[in-house]
Amino acid sequence: MNNESSASAVIDTANTQIATFGTGCFWCSEALFETLDGVKDVVSGYSGGNVKNPSYREVCEGTTGHAECIQVTYDPKKITYTALLEAFFRGHDPTTLNRQGNDVGTQYRSVIFYHNDEQKKLAEQAKDELNKSGAYAKPIVTEITKADKFYPAEDYHQDYFAKNPDQGYCAYVIAPKLDKFRKVFHDKLKKNI
Repeated sequence: MNNESSASAVIDTANTQIATFGTGCFWCSEALFETLDGVKDVVSGYSGGNVKNPSYREVCEGTTGHAECIQVTYDPKKITYTALLEAFFRGHDPTTLNRQGNDVGTQYRSVIFYHNDEQKKLAEQAKDELNKSGAYAKPIVTEITKADKFYPAEDYHQDYFAKNPDQGYCAYVIAPKLDKFRKVFHDKLKKNI
């Protein structure tokens, strides 16, 4: 199976750009970001590691260096990178190092993989402003690093929440998080959500 997608081959046409975020479980991230108006596509996958074409099992073992992440294709005329950063920071706890809930390990780290200098600048600015504002009781530990190769996860991980809403993790973890997210971002949601 060849999952490889080069981050250097960023889709950056006049209508779309790419953003890559790791917030712990990619099932949660994908479900949240798919609701935002201007987001064209969200793909669950792996980035930031040192093994070519990693499998889910290998990434879960925590030995490949990859983070579970999502690659977001979006229309910057409808949603800005800054708005995506806001969704990123509010969609998970960026103050826990290598952990989200019960998921522990570097594969669950909070990370922004930037694709250009502007994304890097905006990510660093957002992190600094949040730290200075006292929005969180602890310092933000989100890693901000240059985008590397992105490997799409196996097919059964794509649109996981939409395909498995009654599965335990989806019903008890993702659904409540999604409800809260929709309330916070009600003005940025797709109209059919």
